[in-house]
Amino acid sequence: MEYDTIDLREADGIAVLTLNRPDVLNALSTQMRAEIRHAVRDVEDRARVLVMTGAGRAFCSGQDLGDSRSVAEVNLERTLRDEYEPMLKAIYDCAVPTIAAVNGAAAGAGANLALACDVVIAAESAVFVQAFTRIGLIPDAGGTYWLPRQVGMAKAMGAALFAEPIGARQASDWGMIWEAVPDEAFAARWMDRARHLATGPGVAYRNAKRAIRESYGNGLDAQLALEARLQGDAGRSRDFREGVLAFLEKRPARFEGR
Repeated sequence: MEYDTIDLREADGIAVLTLNRPDVLNALSTQMRAEIRHAVRDVEDRARVLVMTGAGRAFCSGQDLGDSRSVAEVNLERTLRDEYEPMLKAIYDCAVPTIAAVNGAAAGAGANLALACDVVIAAESAVFVQAFTRIGLIPDAGGTYWLPRQVGMAKAMGAALFAEPIGARQASDWGMIWEAVPDEAFAARWMDRARHLATGPGVAYRNAKRAIRESYGNGLDAQLALEARLQGDAGRSRDFREGVLAFLEKRPARFEGR
């Protein structure tokens, strides 16, 4: 499929999805949301890692407020239910590790699009803004789900109510993102991390994602039982056998991702 609002490139097991509307700071239109959802579902059976980044000086400025002709026509409940939810769930449920390489401002739904990924790596000049209350709205696109889990209730509430920019270094210190990287090293860093995941044990990655996420709803007994099942699955993988053999032979493992 050819895309108009995103760019999708694949090489060496790495799929790079670039939000490609730099003239509007990669604002999320109806078409872009549909293309992101399609691209994620399309590549997860081929790629071993998915990276999402932005073209130009922003990662994503959030909802494209020019996507409708008037405020009176906007049905936000329908838009979130029919367009945002399928896109976000496609990213969150992606079978391979996902990285948000945040190259610039990530505002509103754009910030929460990044947080839907497994790992967020940001350039130090990037900022995250829960900008919703500036236009009389609440955080959406998963913001009320991800933020409290990542930074705690106090900081999530402050980010939502004050709608102030949070720099990448501060976001890293808070635990909102994995790491902030100097701008000059940013591109090389996220690509290096993507290569690491693309050559890693795919079954282990998939099962680790599931175990960590389900832990929020489990008691200890349920979580230990889930760990045992998922570890049993990983233990039957070719990657586990290769990992043990490589350890015994004192050489780097050559994982196949299965």
